[in-house]
Parts: sequence; structure tokens; C-alpha cells
Amino acid sequence: MDADQNPKASEKKTIGPPTTSAYLDPHYWDERFSDEEHYEWLKDYSHFRHLVQPHIKPNSSVLELGCGNSRLSEGLYNDGITAITCIDLSAVAVEKMQERLLLKGYKEVKVLEADMLDLPFSNDCFDVVIEKATMEVLFVNSGDPWNPQPETVTKVMAMLEGVHRVLKPDGLFISVSFGQPHFRRPFFNAPQFTWSVEWITFGDGFHYFFYILRKGKRSSADEELSQSHDKPLVPTISMFHEELEGEDYIFRTNIDEMD
Repeated sequence: MDADQNPKASEKKTIGPPTTSAYLDPHYWDERFSDEEHYEWLKDYSHFRHLVQPHIKPNSSVLELGCGNSRLSEGLYNDGITAITCIDLSAVAVEKMQERLLLKGYKEVKVLEADMLDLPFSNDCFDVVIEKATMEVLFVNSGDPWNPQPETVTKVMAMLEGVHRVLKPDGLFISVSFGQPHFRRPFFNAPQFTWSVEWITFGDGFHYFFYILRKGKRSSADEELSQSHDKPLVPTISMFHEELEGEDYIFRTNIDEMD
């Protein structure tokens, strides 16, 4: 969620809405994407490219959830991964992304208007599903992070069940998040899923989490982790100036305020 690193004044945007509740409003996103050309949540691709490369092959079919106006798909494309499908709930975001990619000659990339809670794809059709901070929106107004509201649980599980369904039997789900493992594992390790769960941290200020979920690779160790109750990781407070000004600071402190 760091602010766009491009120095052009036209791409400098003010911090987001006064409350995170607005992130749940589709009209907010349509209005925002109408004016905003580019914004990267949770760092741009260059910050975690070294974590992605070992897991995505050039011939992989990739689904990106909640593409917004991120350049993640462009980064993947420039690394030789061209079978990419991007979805977003905002028709404005989809239209602008389509135009941008066509202008750059990325004709193979598909951009569709779709809801990640009801994925319009057949079973077992993607090698990789990737999301960057899209899942975070589902936790807005979730209440106590130790015991989220039932509505939050329902939405998160709908998303994960859809991702698990569209992944091929040996597919991979990559989630780039600031959600701490202690709070993500109960969802990721729900009994209906067959994937293993691991994560890597990255970032210079906030510690972001790069989750890797491998379908069909669940083990007894994953079962034990899902039942453990370790103390949650404490995020670092050493932040760069741009992170203090960025939208992820507001978003994260609101979500984590009860940690």
C-alpha cells in the first residue's frame, strides 16, 4: 500500500477516505479510479519480485484478484508471464486497465469485471492465483481480530473457497498482505482446503507477509499450526517517511488497532 513512487505530480494522491468503511463501497472505488491513474498497495512488484519468481513459470496461467490500477500484471508480463487474467469489481478500473494494457501492447492480458467472492471461472483452470492487499478489504469493520464478525468470516471463506476451486490440483495461491499469520492461519487452514501454508516477510518499515499456499500439499504439520495459539507477531514501528504518509499506514493501523 505504499504511495506511488513515480515523482510526477499528476500521480501523487492524497491519503484515502476519512474512515476505512468507504473501502467497502463500490461507488468509492469507481470514483477513485476515475481520477487516479496508479496506486500500489503493499509495495510495488519490484519489492517482492524475488519472492514471486521461484513460484511462477513463464507458461503459468495466472489470475490476479482486485487488480485496481496496480502495475502488478505488467511486472509479471515483463518477466515473461503472459497468460494473465485480471479481475476487479469496479467497471471503471477494468476499463482503464484494459486501455492501459492495450496501449502498452500487452494484448494477451485479459481484464474482466468480476467479484472475487463469486469467481466466474471453471474448476481447476489456473496454475496461480495472486492477490495483493485485496483480501484486506474484507476485514474492514471486522471487529475483534481474534473473533471476527460472522459476516467477515463468511466473505473471507467465500473468497478462499473460490480460489481453491479454480486452482489446478497442484496450483498455487499467493497472498501479499499485512495480515499477521496468527490471524490468517485459521482461515487458510480451514478443513475444506488441501493446501499447505507458509509465509515470508519482507519490507523495510512495515513487515509485509508473502503467503504461499500449495494446493494438494497439506500435511499434519499444517493441522497442528491451525490449532496453535502463539502470540501474534508484533509489527515493527520503524517506518520510512513515505510509509507514514502512505495509505497503508491508515489502513493498517485501523485494522490492527485491537491487536
